[in-house]
Amino acid sequence: MSKDAVDSAQAVAPAQTAATPADAGDAGYSKDLKARHINMIAIGGAIGTGLLLGAGGRLHNAGPALALAYLVCGVFAFFVVRALGELVLYRPSSGSFVSYAREFLGEKGAYVAGWMYFLNWSTTGIADITAIALYTHYWSFFTSIPQWVLALIALAVVLAVNLISVKIFGEMEFWFAIIKVATIVGFMLISIFLLATQHKVGGHTPGLSVITDHGGIFPHGLMPVVLVMQGVIFAYAALELVGVAAGETAEPEKVVPRAVNSIMWRVGLFYVGSVVLLALLLPGSVYSADQSPFVTVLSKIGVPAAGDVMNLVVLTAAMSSLNSGLYSTGRILRSMAMAGSAPKFTARMSRSQVPYGGILLTCAVCVLGVGLNYLVPSQAFEIVLNVASLGIISTWVIIMICHMVFVRRARAGLVDRPHFQLKFSPFTEIATIAFLLVCLGMMWNDPDVGRKTILLIPVIAVLLVAGWFGVRRRVSANTDKELSQLTK
Repeated sequence: MSKDAVDSAQAVAPAQTAATPADAGDAGYSKDLKARHINMIAIGGAIGTGLLLGAGGRLHNAGPALALAYLVCGVFAFFVVRALGELVLYRPSSGSFVSYAREFLGEKGAYVAGWMYFLNWSTTGIADITAIALYTHYWSFFTSIPQWVLALIALAVVLAVNLISVKIFGEMEFWFAIIKVATIVGFMLISIFLLATQHKVGGHTPGLSVITDHGGIFPHGLMPVVLVMQGVIFAYAALELVGVAAGETAEPEKVVPRAVNSIMWRVGLFYVGSVVLLALLLPGSVYSADQSPFVTVLSKIGVPAAGDVMNLVVLTAAMSSLNSGLYSTGRILRSMAMAGSAPKFTARMSRSQVPYGGILLTCAVCVLGVGLNYLVPSQAFEIVLNVASLGIISTWVIIMICHMVFVRRARAGLVDRPHFQLKFSPFTEIATIAFLLVCLGMMWNDPDVGRKTILLIPVIAVLLVAGWFGVRRRVSANTDKELSQLTK
């Protein structure tokens, strides 16, 4: 139901609607997430397998200029989260950008936003359980266990955590983030020590000479750096979790600005800083896609069990991503179900105030991923990762469009902007949307997987249109029902 409809109904019966949330999907949640949970969810969203594992292959392809790619993508990712943060302070909602799309773009906008986000996280969930199984196979003790069995066990464990309570989810994310931050900080301290002492790493003396003697900042030219942008954008996926989690914290107006503002320096420190240090320690050609760049460095200086430690950390990052995906899609689907655009059972809440219906639906798709691991274990990860990128790019584009409409209404005097604002609207939003669409278009240059992913867009569009015709009557009936209740 749109906010305009709610406002008009409130004019008729203000006394009766005072306790009615602007989004019916926001009713019934606990407020158990603390400031430390939100801050660590923001950190967890900023540090994932995209850095801990994916940076190796990207350094090999793009060289030291990868740091620039992370910086540029990080700036646009910050714009997205800043825009979402402003919308959160305007009206906190567990439905997050789906709720805002309903208000500013109508039910069709909310429908597209919600199902594309579900596509993102359900396919990311498949990638996560695939990654967990692959990382677990690193240890010989688990080698004999089929990949699909390990994937199923991982899914069952994270599902159990999500179904208990939001507080348990918050605690799990808190400690996952602590592990990731401690790892990055520890590696950076070791790297700085190696640079300061000029300790040789794999036969190379750390410093600027490692870059200048091996092709400079752009050893393979500019194009590989441009092409790697799409993968870097996916590395920042999950930053928008701050907006979803804000609906279950008692003081979003205090917590959200701190969490959002801290994202920028974390991006600079953890992503850009780590990549710069990696580039100063070893030539890009030494790194590879099948090994964490941190393991590459630590193994070159003879650190015992470096591979085991980093494999455990990357495993933790994948578990964290799966945990976040189940959490966020449960809330998003409930918001949609209350409006009629998702199956009714996804609106169900447990006694512990957890929207278990939506979580179970996401799990059902992930179970299909277990089947994918059984049928094509060597290709499962790459297939779903590219499909997920379509979901995250569309989600971020919708967030920026919602913010543009919000600012336009604020300038017309229809709504009030909070003090926490995205500056230079609408230029910031337009630049961000253009950048994201360019990143999407660059997938065409990858004929093996990226081009096939682009060709999926018309298929997804047809499915969305068909789905809308399937739910539009229910959405319309639900809107009429809410209006009648508000005007009684």
